[in-house]
This record gives sequence, structure tokens and C-alpha cells, in this order.
Amino acid sequence: MSKENTIVKKEIEALVISDTHLGTYGAKAKELVSYLKTVNPKTIVLNGDIIDVWQFTTNYFPKTHTKVIRQLIKMMENGSEIVYLAGNHDEYLRRFVGMSVGNFRIANKLVLELNGTKSWIFHGDVFDVVMHHSKWLAKLGAKAYGFLTITNKMVNGLLSVFGKRRISLSRDVKKAIKGKKKNQITSRFELTVAELAITKQYDYVICGHIHWPEKKVITNDEGSVVYLNSGDWVENNTALEFYNGDWHLVHFKQQVSIKSSSNYLSSDDILIPNEKVLFRAMLNDVLSS
Repeated sequence: MSKENTIVKKEIEALVISDTHLGTYGAKAKELVSYLKTVNPKTIVLNGDIIDVWQFTTNYFPKTHTKVIRQLIKMMENGSEIVYLAGNHDEYLRRFVGMSVGNFRIANKLVLELNGTKSWIFHGDVFDVVMHHSKWLAKLGAKAYGFLTITNKMVNGLLSVFGKRRISLSRDVKKAIKGKKKNQITSRFELTVAELAITKQYDYVICGHIHWPEKKVITNDEGSVVYLNSGDWVENNTALEFYNGDWHLVHFKQQVSIKSSSNYLSSDDILIPNEKVLFRAMLNDVLSS
């Protein structure tokens, strides 16, 4: 009997993961595979930026990253439904929104009804002003984030040699930008998302994109909603699990190790809308009831 078969898997109604950024040096693919082997969800929502096309290179996609895809396929074969909601780093998949094959489908948003509640799920870049109006700046930021991640890896390697505690440079930068501890403020992004969800009378609204795992109740004059963010698998290793009638934010800590583009149009490009048209279509799709 294999070691994987001895693992007692947690039975959950739904699972949301986002921002795994496979194909980049910072992706925690090994940890993600280990986590996926511990759960048995009926529905898996891949909430964007799963494969990082922005930073993808043909000379870097290691076996550990491929194992994530294989594990997801295995889970799908075992009965899990997978809904892939494209993000900005894998926006190419928005060309295939509406495609459905077996237990797999691609969409811009998902309204998941569980235990009498409604969860509105989408990646979140639709509310990113920088992403929408200055994509070059967003891509530059992604490159800088990737460089910071590589630097962080080297720094932590040195710290471990001297028996020092590991640090997260990118998390420290985010805290400096926010200016306060994360549980003391609600960002403009969170407020915008929550206000729309309250207007639409959803019980939960779930995003990714900003790499900031969170669960909080946000209230305005019209009502309240539970805002959740699934975080990422670059530095936080977090996911959202629905069981016992509620969403739970899970921080995974692995206990045991388990071993080019062209300026010319292609025939597909002639038939498929460009990125701006796709973005507008995604915006209308997400905001529609």
C-alpha cells in the first residue's frame, strides 16, 4: 500500500485555491501537492493565476509543478468537479470561457450555493485599476515581485545555515504599504468587492489576486457580507475549505515531505477577441447577476 493511500483525507464540500503561479521560481508546488493529497472536495475552484503565463519560460517548469496538474487531474478523475476561473496572469484562458469537458470547465465567475448560502467567487483583477489601465506597470510589478521572491529564497537559505528564523520580504513590503496590521484596516479593494456583494445579496464573496489571505465581515448601510481571500501558494500556502456549513481559511504547514510570442496574427487570433475585448466581457460577466 502506498503512503498516499494511508492518508486520511478530509471530506469537504468545496475548495478554493488561487495564485499558485506555477512556472515561476517562487511557486510552492511541492507543498501544494502535499496539501491536495489531504483533502477530498466535491468542488475545486481554481481562482486564477494558477499557471503564470506572464513570467512563464520554456526552460523552467519543473516536475514538481507538473505534479500539481497531475494531482488535480487525479482528483477530477475521482469525482471532483473543477472550475477554473481565469486571472490576469493566466488571462489567455479567458478565450475559452464557457468551455466544459467532463468535470472541468472554464468561467469568469462562479456563484456556488452551499448549505443555503450563496458564494460569489472571482479572481479580483477586474477591480485592479493598475491592471486595467496600465498593464505594463502591472507586469513590471510582477517581475519585481518575482525577483523579490528569488532574493527571499537566497536570504532564507543563508539564514537557515546560521539557524536563524526565516523571513518574508514580500510580506514585509505589503505590510509597509498598508501601513497597519492587516486585521486593523479594510483596503479599498476589499470594500469595493464587499459593497457589490452586499448589493447583490450574496452571503460570501471570495477573491484571490492580492495574495493576502483573509476572512472578515464587512458591513455598510445596506447590510453585511463575509469577505474571503484565498491568499496564494508563493508565500502564504493558504486555501479556503467549505465544511460544517461555513468557509474556513486554512494555512497549510507541511509536516512530512512527500517525495514565445509573435507580432503577426494567427488564424485563431483573427477569430478570437483581443485582450481588451476579453477584459470587458469578463467585467460584464462578473458583474452580471
